[in-house]
Amino acid sequence: MAVFTYKGRNNKGEQVTGSLEAASAAIVAEQLSRQQIIPVAIEESKKGGGQSAANIDIGELLGFNQVSLDDLIVLCRQMHALMRSGVPILRAINGLAESTSSKKLQGVLADVGSHLEGGYALSSALNQYPKVFSSLFVSIVHVGENTGQLDGAFAKLASYFEREQETRKRIKSALRYPSFVITAILVAIVILNIFVIPTFANMFSKLGADLPLATKVLIASSEFFMNYWPHMLVALVGIIFGIRYYVKTPVGRYFWDKRKLKLPVVGSIIERSILSRFTHSFAIVLKAGVPMTSGLSLVSDAVDNNYMREKIVGMRQGIESGESLLRTAISSELFTPLVLQMVAVGEETGRVDELLEEVGDYYEREVDYDLSTLTARIEPILLVVVAAMVLVLALGIFTPMWDMASAFQGK
Repeated sequence: MAVFTYKGRNNKGEQVTGSLEAASAAIVAEQLSRQQIIPVAIEESKKGGGQSAANIDIGELLGFNQVSLDDLIVLCRQMHALMRSGVPILRAINGLAESTSSKKLQGVLADVGSHLEGGYALSSALNQYPKVFSSLFVSIVHVGENTGQLDGAFAKLASYFEREQETRKRIKSALRYPSFVITAILVAIVILNIFVIPTFANMFSKLGADLPLATKVLIASSEFFMNYWPHMLVALVGIIFGIRYYVKTPVGRYFWDKRKLKLPVVGSIIERSILSRFTHSFAIVLKAGVPMTSGLSLVSDAVDNNYMREKIVGMRQGIESGESLLRTAISSELFTPLVLQMVAVGEETGRVDELLEEVGDYYEREVDYDLSTLTARIEPILLVVVAAMVLVLALGIFTPMWDMASAFQGK
């Protein structure tokens, strides 16, 4: 968050100066107008905008001190109930800041309450914390403020986050068994290379037997592992951090976001899950009264995929140039013919938001089915891997033993 210095005049014509912390100069101008200050100049401060080493939140840096989906769901549900009961916004925010169990969210809500006391609108105050409240979150709250339906806005956000949480849980549940099997295979490989193969290698070397190729490969791999495991560990850590760094760059993130949609078995599930999130989010912003072009800009950030975001931004540009939603959806090549037919019906009947909800439900059902059969589709691949390991071990260890046993019997 940057710090901006400003110069302006208040309602008495007096010159005032000061500084504000905000995401952009436009937000500073909005905050000043709410304080009845006409800004003359707004400049980003070159000092004080960054974090010093002493002020870095180590927990946040390591990922331990983050606001979870559970926290956001509870917040939205509580705000919906409080707004529906007629509780003032400031009182509701301060009350939730004291009662929430999340230390991170507690501090954020306390700061939001301070901004509200300073004359900010709720959406402007929430916009100060983009790492906690996404642009979609802030926009729907902003629409709720302007339409007098703030309780409904929080209800929609709660439903959206609950659906997102349920999808994540299903994906984790489906991948739990394959992850366990892959981990067990890796542990078995390490144990074999450290304890099992060296024992047989010593025995074979004492007997002086002529070893088959499979046995020589096993012994060579074990010796390489024993001699160079520190180097392998360092290389593995370097590769992991290198990939993570590359993925955080714009080029690397775009490349990974595009490639993961083409992964075998899970790529189609990821793609349909993102499309489900997109259609549900788009339906929410349209129902809230956000214009279609602005809504596409908002949901392009909600999909959390740079490749899909580029496609959605292309749809927005097509609509801005005068094309229909159906034509832009066809040109994006994101949707199946059945979905495109539903979009066409929605445009003809003026019920695009309702049809988008049905499209989102359709994608959710497909994701549910794919997740329910994911383990069954991965099991044959895992069985082939395990069978290959057993075959290599059998050929590499037991074949020379059988040869030596046959030789002794022949004598």
